[in-house]
Parts: sequence; C-alpha cells; structure tokens
Amino acid sequence: MSGTAGVTVEFAGEYFPIEPGGRFIVGREGDLELDENLFLHRHFLEISDDDGLWWLANVGTRLTATVTDSVGGVQAWLAPGARLPLVFETTTVVFSAGPTTYELTLHAAEPTFRATKREHDDGGASTIGAVPLTLSQRLLILALAEPQLRRDGTGMSEIPTSAKAAERLGWTVTRFNRKLDNVCDKFDRVGVPGMRGGQRTFATNRRARLVEHVIASRLVSRDDLALLDVPLPADAEGEGESE
Repeated sequence: MSGTAGVTVEFAGEYFPIEPGGRFIVGREGDLELDENLFLHRHFLEISDDDGLWWLANVGTRLTATVTDSVGGVQAWLAPGARLPLVFETTTVVFSAGPTTYELTLHAAEPTFRATKREHDDGGASTIGAVPLTLSQRLLILALAEPQLRRDGTGMSEIPTSAKAAERLGWTVTRFNRKLDNVCDKFDRVGVPGMRGGQRTFATNRRARLVEHVIASRLVSRDDLALLDVPLPADAEGEGESE
C-alpha cells in the first residue's frame, strides 16, 4: 500500500485528483485529453506513484516539457523517456506541440521540498536571468508571449507567427527574425536548451521554446505587457541590430 498523499492536476480551470497508487495520462488521449492537436502525442506525460514518490514522466517520443517550481527558481527540461520526482508543493509544466503552448499545474498534498521565494531587485535593468536584453529584444519576447500572459490561469494558447508578432511591434518581418536570432543565440549561450533546431523546424521550434522558457521561469509577467503599447524611443530603434 502506498504511503504517499495524492496529487491534483490543474488545467484550464479544471482539477483532476490522483489518488495514491494511481496513474494519470496527459495527451491527445488519456485521463486529461487536451485537444485534437495532431502535433501532440496520444500519450505524452504520465504522473504516477512509485517508491514513495510521485513522478512525472515523458512517455512521448518527440516532444519535451519545461518543468519548474512555483516561482521559477528551479527549471528542468523533460526529454522523451525522462522522469522527475514531484517534490514541490506546486509544479508548473509548460510544453508546445506545433504552434500551441500548454500549461498545467501539479499540486502535491504532501510536498517533500518547499521553495523559497526569490528576491527581485534589478533596479529596473532589462535583464532576464544572466542574459542582458535590449529594450527591443524584451519587446520581441513580450510579443511572442502575449497570448499566454493574457490568459487567466492554466490552459492553452497559440504562439504568434513571426509575421503576426512583427506586425504587433510595427516591425518588418526581416527585422523581427534578425532580433529573434539574437535573442535565441543569447539564451543558447547560457545553456537554455532548444534554442536551435533543424532547418525545416527551426522557425517554429525556437519561438515555442523561447515562450516556454520565459513563461516557466516567470521571467516576464502580464504587467510587462504595458511596454508593448509604449512608443519605442528614437534612440532605441536601432539598438542591438548588429549583435
């Protein structure tokens, strides 16, 4: 008989309790059927009780998931075939399938680890983690993450195309893609996985991974979206173009 307490999955305003000893499947089919997105595996994530711990496993073959604690202080990339113990009171799981990004939350009744809140005091500097960003690079990130940041709670949202995001910013697509290259290169250099990909899939994958990373890490918030409606200063129009 398992000695663990239960776990509850939260998605789009619904709650799915899992009893000790249980097994829960997330995917196109399973206990939590997300939608008919053909980019999504039928069975993608599995939550199960084993050896006195709850585990989150990636049972898919292609997709990955970003897993963080409630404040984004701990982040892991869950590749196909990998599994992680659910040690936090609240665990956020973010993943993309095609142009759609999904976010769900796992609540543990008896967590084995409690995260401490990070203090934020950057004096207003535009820095994401250890990566310094220009204002226009920060705006690019916000344009891509806007649909998810405006959504209430967990659920799904569409990642804008480069053309849509460029239009939102009043940029040309060429300028947007150049800035996107710069931002992805910066995150790649500090070890954020998934910022690069094959020639045929790179354009979609890098946008999805960028959104996953900044959302899961709490590196941007809904409050930051106000920047999108502030005219860009003249001296910032060309910043970072040659980076």
